[in-house]
Amino acid sequence: MPEISRFYGIVIKMFYDDHNPPHFHVEYNEYKAIVTIEDGIVEGKLPRRALNLVYEWLDIHKSELQSNWERIENGETLVRITPLG
Repeated sequence: MPEISRFYGIVIKMFYDDHNPPHFHVEYNEYKAIVTIEDGIVEGKLPRRALNLVYEWLDIHKSELQSNWERIENGETLVRITPLG
């Protein structure tokens, strides 16, 4: 699973054989979550501060995340996304 960004100990990844809706995976210490790109729905658990940072990053990079999802669907290489900070 390629890492596409990392900031403040938060790691953002995407899987190549993943399912819809378009989403990304978040790891922070022992916490793991899945966040949808379109509406930010979270499956899993993150501390509030980490989740707020992820939402801020999502708002800034939503179009880049969607482009990466399309790359996954086409079997293309993912592009790293600028970290928050």
